[in-house]
Amino acid sequence: MPKLKTHSGTKDRVKVSKNGKVRAGSPNKNHFLRKKSGSRKRALAGLKTRTGTAAKTLRKQLGL
Repeated sequence: MPKLKTHSGTKDRVKVSKNGKVRAGSPNKNHFLRKKSGSRKRALAGLKTRTGTAAKTLRKQLGL
């Protein structure tokens, strides 16, 4: 069976820590920011750890 190719969009958006945790940014932080509160925008900032099925899917897309 051939090796899986790395998904190009995923490799730019996702980081894997030394311990193997999958970290990715939050959606809803690009536009229409005027109607969102400051606390909501701060909560969306930074990388969040992905767990469960989301992490499994991202690992598969990265070829891990």
